[in-house]
Formats: sequence, structure tokens, C-alpha cells
Amino acid sequence: MIKTVYSKGKIVAKTGNEVMAEAMRQIEPDVVAAYPITPATEIVQIFSQFVADGIVKSEYVAVESEHSAMSATIAASAAGARAMTGTSSQGLSLMWEMLYIASGLRLPIVMAEVNRAISAPINIHGDQSDTMGARDAGWIQIYSENSQEAYDNMIQATKIAEKAKLPALVTTDGFIISHCMEVVETYPDADVKAFIGEYKPERYLLDVKKPYTLGSIDLQDYYFEHRYQLAQAMRDSQQIILDVAKDFEKTFGRKYDMYEKYKMDDAEIAIVVIGSTAGTAKTVVDDLREKGVKAGLLKIRVYRPFPAEMIAKDLAKVKAVAVMDRADSCSGTFAPVYSDVAAALYAAGITSPKVVNYVYGLGGREINTEHIAEVYETLGKIASGAEKPSAKVEYINVRIK
Repeated sequence: MIKTVYSKGKIVAKTGNEVMAEAMRQIEPDVVAAYPITPATEIVQIFSQFVADGIVKSEYVAVESEHSAMSATIAASAAGARAMTGTSSQGLSLMWEMLYIASGLRLPIVMAEVNRAISAPINIHGDQSDTMGARDAGWIQIYSENSQEAYDNMIQATKIAEKAKLPALVTTDGFIISHCMEVVETYPDADVKAFIGEYKPERYLLDVKKPYTLGSIDLQDYYFEHRYQLAQAMRDSQQIILDVAKDFEKTFGRKYDMYEKYKMDDAEIAIVVIGSTAGTAKTVVDDLREKGVKAGLLKIRVYRPFPAEMIAKDLAKVKAVAVMDRADSCSGTFAPVYSDVAAALYAAGITSPKVVNYVYGLGGREINTEHIAEVYETLGKIASGAEKPSAKVEYINVRIK
């Protein structure tokens, strides 16, 4: 028997793409502008069918490219509409300049983003190279381990973005979550609408009684101040995210935080990971715990804003930590998530855990329990002093020689 968390919830079997489209239907934005791209095509395709069937009153704008999709979404949001879009990989890359404009104009756009490898070579499978490349574009980034989280995150992102006056993207791992069917609990339309509330922008271009200029030139005189305000808004959004999560738990019964701690209370070795791989890692943690190994897991849910102080505090008592990145920065040193975790520890003056970096799963390459068990085995040796931590990125399940 499936135990529901929410007394009025409905248990359904849906893919990640289907539940993201379902969340969009319930939110019923004023405007959705999109261009299809694998593996995110289904999200906007399903939503466009809702529009065609008259199920929602949203205006759906089919454009000629992802750049145009973000441009149209920006215009709609600036005009005062609740606006959403969806994309993946090269599509996100084609939006690049417009991502910065959306955040710089403080527009609360929500994007359903399916993580997929960036070309070249051409690849349509899941890794996190796309959103990691956009990590400093001023967008709140929320990652999902499974379809339930994707659905819940889409609902919360709408409220978060509008309170923070920042755009937000919600991700799933391409094909692993986007196309795989899972049991999900959905909520009644009326309750979702009540939770997000009516959108009342503070100001908008179509308000003829209060006209203002948007997107004007901003040189040495004020540009720095406006960029500072954007960065501060990202920092301030952390409390907004936590407040919305509390409201969500109170309303729907599911608890969310900036990140999830899995058996971390007494952990001596731990992995930090983002996305669907956390589910696989939890299985390994359970197996190791049965063998008496004090293993734990820290799954980052919100990567931007990065909860540096909180993560540093929770990793302080761990002897050895592996940060597993599903993207490689090609910086010549370390991958994105590792760099943030290491910087967080350094800034907090915490030197106790030995931290190593692994890159895995690029282009959809398999990551299984055996691979993760090997990482924990290495961490055990590092924690005991039997092995020194690697001073470079290690690659899992890749042919190097």
C-alpha cells in the first residue's frame, strides 16, 4: 500500500517530463514561450496540448529558437505576465545572453530545464554541463533527485522567483528522470493555485498609470551598483527558499531544505552529489551502514544560491568527503561543485575533512552502486590515513589510456 503524505493527494504514474508539464498546467502561467529540444521537448509539447484543448488559458508562443523563447518570455514577464519556458543543453546555451538579461532585469521567470550534455561531440543524454555552465547567470538553480521532487520544485520555484524577483530554473537528469516513469503524488489544482497565489508584479511595462524605463544603458555610473544588488538578491533568496519550503511542508506535508542530509549525523565519510545519482548513493550508504561503516550523503538541492556556510558546518565533523560532479569545468583544476564546497570549507576555516573530487557520468555514462562503493572505499582509506587524498580530479568509469 502506498502511504500518501498529503491527505487530498492523487497517486499517479508519470515521467519527469509529464509531472513538470502537470505542474505548469496547475500553475497556469499567463505566457509560455518555447522551442523543442530533446530531452525536454515533451514538457512544452504536453503543455501546448493543454492550451490547444482549452484546459488552460495560457498564451503559448511557438518560436523559431531557444534564444527567441527566452526573449519572448522576458518580454512577457516585463509586461506583467507570469511567464515560463523549458529547454535543455544546447537550447540553454542558445539562451545564454538572454539568461543574464532576465536576471539583470529581475524578472521572476521559471524554467523547466532537463539536464543534458553539451556538444561537441553531439550527445543527447544526461549530465549537468548545461546548467553548471550557467551557474553564475543570476538564476536560482533547483535540482531534483526524482519526479516527485521535480513536481514539487516547480510549484515552489514559482513562489520563490516572485518573492525574490529572480528567475529560477528547476532541473531533472535527462532520460534518467525526464523519461522514466515513477509513482508521484500530485495535489488538487485549487490547492496548488492557492499556494502560489495570484501574481501581482510590483511594476510592469503595461501599467500605463506608472510608466517606467526598463533595460536602459547603465555605464560606469550605476552598473556596478546594479550588479551588486543582483548578487545581494541571490544571497537574500536563501531565506525566501527556506520560508517557501516551510509553507510547502505545512500545506502539502513534504519537507524540503537547501540540501538533504542522509545519515550524516554520525558520518565519518560522506559523498556530496546533485540529482538522480543521490538515489543510487543512498542504496550504497544503506549497505555500508549494515556493515558498520559510518557513511553518509549530502545531496545538494539548491545550488544557486549556494548554501556555503550551512554545508561547511555539516561537513566539518566528517573525516573524508568526496564531491561528485556530473560536469567538468575544463578549468585545468577542479569541477564546479567541488570548487564551491572547497571554498565554503576554506572560508569557514574548516580543515578537518579531507576533500577529493570525482567527475562521473558525462554524456549519460553509467554510474552504478559498484562505482559509488569504490568511492566510499577510497574515502575510508583516506579517513584512516592509509591513503593520501588525490590532489587532482579523479574520473569514474572513463577510458583514459
